[in-house]
Amino acid sequence: MDQDLSHHAHQGLERLCTAPGADGILTAPAFPGIERIEAQFAGNAFEPHRHDTYALGVTIKGVQTFSYRGQRRFSMPGQVIVLHPDEEHDGGAGTDDGLQYRMLYLEPAMLLECLDAARIGLPFVDQPVISDPVLAGTLLAALSELDRELDELFVDDFVSRVASGLARHARAPQRPIGAIAWTRARMARDYLEAHVTRAVTSGELEAVTGLDRFALARHFRAAFATSPHRYLLMRRLQQARAMIGAGEALSDAAFATGFADQSHLNRHFKKAYGVTPGQWASLRQDGIRRGFRPDRSGGR
Repeated sequence: MDQDLSHHAHQGLERLCTAPGADGILTAPAFPGIERIEAQFAGNAFEPHRHDTYALGVTIKGVQTFSYRGQRRFSMPGQVIVLHPDEEHDGGAGTDDGLQYRMLYLEPAMLLECLDAARIGLPFVDQPVISDPVLAGTLLAALSELDRELDELFVDDFVSRVASGLARHARAPQRPIGAIAWTRARMARDYLEAHVTRAVTSGELEAVTGLDRFALARHFRAAFATSPHRYLLMRRLQQARAMIGAGEALSDAAFATGFADQSHLNRHFKKAYGVTPGQWASLRQDGIRRGFRPDRSGGR
């Protein structure tokens, strides 16, 4: 692909990330299970952190560098980045020229449901930087117009294409998986989302799903690639992030989303996103000032 993807990536957009040297994050209208962003940075942007989603993206300008699975990685314009759920990584610009990239965060359950008919598990791509114009084009189809909402029929085909693309790059053969208790795993997920601002006990989930806590933990991780505890924590953080992006005070966001205090929110926010809540608010405001409309959905 072209070493400078800015023209292709910005078709249909309004002055996104065009100010040289300006740091910022731009968020798109969300679709259930999919979050899309564009980011522009100079230097080291994110400290080590983990997502509970797949992070799939394309480097647009500059050199993207990050530590992942014990090695320092580098992504050039046009290359695809594939980061798996719960894998720690940092991130930043590899040169003084700065960095621009687009990233899509995809809930693992969406991929697994696509693969479930074949009775195979999630493909593991051990190389996080891939030169694959087909997969890059698939991702850019969802990342090229960040001011537009995704269409449901588009997403159905998109997830199928992403699953196929990742399967191509999975070096180890995909192993058959046993039947996942999808209905009960979803019941647990729905219960967690309905009670996101308070502590939920294992006993409550046992009563809701009819599974013992250990069986539920296995099925939940198979379905959503994370534990019920971390799933609940990430939903709290997403709500807090949406409030902060809307201009709410950090202390108010911490209280409203079930954290003990602002320092409790700060600690978990930085572990999840690699920046503090204050840094996130500043980056969001910088992005909005450059002409992109605010996220209307809170980032889910």
